[in-house]
This record gives sequence, C-alpha cells and structure tokens, in this order.
Amino acid sequence: MHFNDLTWERTRRSFLTSSASGLGAAALGSLLQQDGLLASSTAANPLAPKASPLPAKAKQCIFILPAGAPSHLDLFDPKPKLRELHGQKPPASLIENVRFAFVKKETAVLAGSAREFRKHGECGMELSDFLPHLGSCADDLCLVRSMHTDAFNHHPAQLMLCSGVPRFGRPSMGSWLTYGLGSEANNLPGYVVLTAGRGSSGGVSNWSSGFLPSTYEGVVFRSEGEPVLNLNNPPGIDRDVQQQGLETLGRLNRRRFDQVQDPEIASRISSYELAFRMQASAPELIDLSGETQSTLDAYGVTRKEPDKFNFRGGGPNVYKQFATNCVLARRMIERGVRFVTLVHASWDHHSNIDEELGYNAAMADQPIAALIQDLKQRGLLDSTLVVFAGEFGRTPLWENRGGNQTAVVGRDHHPSAFSVLMAGGGIKGGQVHGETDEIGWSPVKDPVHVNDFHATILHLFGFDHLRFSHKFKGLDVRLTDQGGKIIRPLLA
Repeated sequence: MHFNDLTWERTRRSFLTSSASGLGAAALGSLLQQDGLLASSTAANPLAPKASPLPAKAKQCIFILPAGAPSHLDLFDPKPKLRELHGQKPPASLIENVRFAFVKKETAVLAGSAREFRKHGECGMELSDFLPHLGSCADDLCLVRSMHTDAFNHHPAQLMLCSGVPRFGRPSMGSWLTYGLGSEANNLPGYVVLTAGRGSSGGVSNWSSGFLPSTYEGVVFRSEGEPVLNLNNPPGIDRDVQQQGLETLGRLNRRRFDQVQDPEIASRISSYELAFRMQASAPELIDLSGETQSTLDAYGVTRKEPDKFNFRGGGPNVYKQFATNCVLARRMIERGVRFVTLVHASWDHHSNIDEELGYNAAMADQPIAALIQDLKQRGLLDSTLVVFAGEFGRTPLWENRGGNQTAVVGRDHHPSAFSVLMAGGGIKGGQVHGETDEIGWSPVKDPVHVNDFHATILHLFGFDHLRFSHKFKGLDVRLTDQGGKIIRPLLA
C-alpha cells in the first residue's frame, strides 16, 4: 500500500475526532457549534425549527419584491408642490453633485405626478388612485416614506435590499432567517421563491444563501405544472425504488459527514430527503381546487386579463400568475414555510409611466390587499410580516435620455428616497413614518436606511442584529455589517 493511502485521512480534524486522541468528538462538536458550523440537530436536519434568542413578534415573512423600483411619487408619497413646479428646471445646487443613470442635467425638468391621492382608513393614510384595494387595508399598513439606499443601479440595489450589501456572495435576508430559526414546514423548503412576469435583474442572487449552507437558499416554485423542475421521478422509477436509493445514498453521505463534519454534506442529505417528501406535498400545495370561489375571486385569480399587456411587467397571464402566487404564499405560511419571496418585474418605468405603472399597480393592488385581509381573518397576520419593497425610488425629474424630454414620459433611478409598505408581524399599522422634502427628493424627517430596515426586521424575529452573525473567512459577518439601527416607532 502506498504511504499516502495511510495518511490521506490523517488531518488535524480526523485526529481530534479519533478516540485515540483523548479529546473526543464532543470537544470538536462544541467548537463547531460556537462557530455556527454544527448544532446537535444539524446533521440530521439543518432546517429543524429553533427558538429565537429574544422574544419575537414575527415568525414568518412574505416579502414582495416589485423589481425595477416603483415610483414613490406616483404611488405612496403625494407632492402637491412638485405639481406646481412641473416643467420648471430644478435648482442647479440640487443636481450638480448627483449621479444619474440616464437623466441629462442640462435639460432636466421637474415632473409632478398625474395621480390623485386619497385618504384611507381611520388613520387617513394617503395613497395613489392606483391603489384602491390597499387603501382598504390602510389601518393595518405601515407606510415608510423616508427610505434611502446606497446603490443607484438595479442589480446592486436589489442585492443591498435583499442581502445588506451591494455585492455578490452574501446571504439574503430569507436565508439568514431560515438559518437562524429553521422551519416548521417538514415537507416543504424553509425558504420559497415565487415569480411572475419577467425575471428581476438580480435573479438568483436575490435569494442566495451566500456563504451559508445551501439548505438555506430560496427554492423557486412554479405555480403551474411540476412545482420544482425535476422533482418527479423519471419513467420506470417508482417510489419504493427511489426510497431504497435515497437510503443508500444517505448512509454514504452520513459516513462522510462523520469524517469531515462539512455542513454542506448535511445540506445535501437534507435536500435529498426533502425532495422525496415534497413529491407528495408540493403538488397538493399548488392545487387550488380546495380554495373557495370567493377566496379566488378576492385575490383576483379569476379576473379578466387586460386587453393590452405588452408592457415591461406584462404578459398574457401575469395577472393570474401574481394573484395565484399570493394565494400560494398564504398556503405556504399555513404549512410552516419560514420565508416566502414574491418577485415581479419590471417596475423600471423610464417611459410611459402612467400606462405601465397603472398596469403593474392594478396587477398587484388587489391580490396583496386580499393576502393581508386573508391572513388577518385566519389569525396569521400578527405573526406574519408582509413587506412590499422595491430597491429604490424614481426621480422627481422627467426622464430625458438623449438630452430631450421623451415624448412618453417616465422617471430615472433615485436611491435618495423611496417608500415601502409593511404589515403584520409586530409592525404598528395605521401609520406613516418619515417624510421627504416638498418634491420627494430626500428624507427630511425620520430617515430609514436599508440597513435600518434590516435591523428592524431581525428584531421583529427575535434577533439582536449586532450579535446575529456567521463566521466566514475568520470574520463574524452580519446582515447589517454596514450599520443599521432598530426603528422603534415602526414596532407595535
């Protein structure tokens, strides 16, 4: 036998785990637990539910991502002064040091919104006439009008919204929470992604697990057909044969896990076993035949598709897709899924903003309102955080690409101010938090940075954002590495 064959397994880790070392596996296990690499239940099931370190109001989250960035000025933040100034040149001091994606400063003009804003609920929350259904939920909503971020292009800004920094390789918020809390859904992933319309520019990086084990990555479900691609058995392979193969593969993987204690092996074992269980549970999940007709009608699953749908976010069945995804999100919450992301793109309205934003808003308004009301009626809203958040806002200036105001007007990217909606999960409803200046350019009262938003969400789930970390390349890495503080007025 070659000498290397005898010494190949003689690593420091194998020495520590060997009985001859006298140190024992328990000591190594303790060290691995401290580093977040191993818990007593990790090898068996990395998604086993865990208690939050601190008292928590939220247990689950539905995060709705209107990728492309909705215009806060046309949906959430009325600016009558901007209307008065419509068509006028902005002060040079306002734009001289600002970087735009497409606006040409020499010919830029201020642009008031054509939308009418109305007060809703006992709280008197003002929302655009594009959002009448959400207006009916006003007393359950928290509207944050003073959000701001650091990135002004879509992909970096989506990364920042979802993972805290505008860079690749970091875990998404859904992955962090699933990593920290596990999942109550035994037969479904802990983190699920549902999409409608075009894909977002950030794509898979918006729900990546980054340096966390892949168990905690978002799993994309389809609302029709096979829920997850390649989930079903190939022809000729029955369930008994598959189970025998899975058990054999599991024994081999566990043997290897015992040798090297690699968390990714535990993820692999868990994924194979979960896929086996999902073969029965996933088709049942997407089968809406058990839902009442009144429920499907309330969400808008059965509503007529618009005659015209050739928009950025359009398609022949996008209204039905998005409404169905909202129903599926509620069904997943009922089954214990920890985090559900709903993605729809695109809300990137550089032109034709009134018609195209109107199409998108009508698509989203009814299903999201129905989702909030349905969760509330079923007693799930108190423990389910619902978020509607794009990556940034839109300029109070008309898009003027090429140096001239476009014939069909729109707005450019605007990281300095935008709005998000939140409901349930320990959020104080019936309030507007923060304020932007008279043209919606930047916050002037109670600003909320994206990382403040993250810190607050972690707090709702029972985590101290300064202590909730994972060791990566020798560093304790957090979702809020760039900063962040809890915004206490948002809390119920």
